Amino acid sequence: MVVLDVANRRVQLMPTETVRIGALASGGGRTVINIADACARGEIPAVVAVCVVTRADAGAAERCRAHGIPVEVVAPEPGETFDDRVDAALRAHGVNFVCLAGYLRRFRVDAWIGRALNIHPALLPDFGGHGMYGERVHRAALAAGRTESGCTVHWVDPAYDTGTHVVQRRCPVLPGDTAETLAARVFQEECRAYPEALRQVLGGV
Repeated sequence: MVVLDVANRRVQLMPTETVRIGALASGGGRTVINIADACARGEIPAVVAVCVVTRADAGAAERCRAHGIPVEVVAPEPGETFDDRVDAALRAHGVNFVCLAGYLRRFRVDAWIGRALNIHPALLPDFGGHGMYGERVHRAALAAGRTESGCTVHWVDPAYDTGTHVVQRRCPVLPGDTAETLAARVFQEECRAYPEALRQVLGGV
């Protein structure tokens, strides 16, 4: 039995219940594919059941479809409750665990507390919060003169980037780095950190 315990809330999955990950992405989808590949290699006892995107032309949609991962487009529309439709899309694919993977909207975590992880391209609590994503984070680290950066996988809570940390991985900031070169180095650590965090909370080798 998989038991997740966060903030005294326990979520139990029965031995016969497959962990079905719902990924939420706004960008190119490389993080989703990284997770799916780790699952396929047997490193994580789970399957990526769906990727939810907010735009049909998001790179993640094309990349995930090419990888055989179902895609649901949930676009914000006037007069409809966006968060309800995201939850409905996840449940329609039998999702019981959520991974935010470069998702640029606030995720309403109410129904998923203790079952949702996020990754941030910095060593939180530094350079987190609303509006801090992608190259903005790396530019901030460079502007602050940091000699070290990295990434943080954390539990999702109702605020931006404040959940309990599961895994942090570090890398150097090198002389002459740009936001692009630092981003590439941090992403290498992200590719290790997310599977490592999922193994910690779900089991695996």
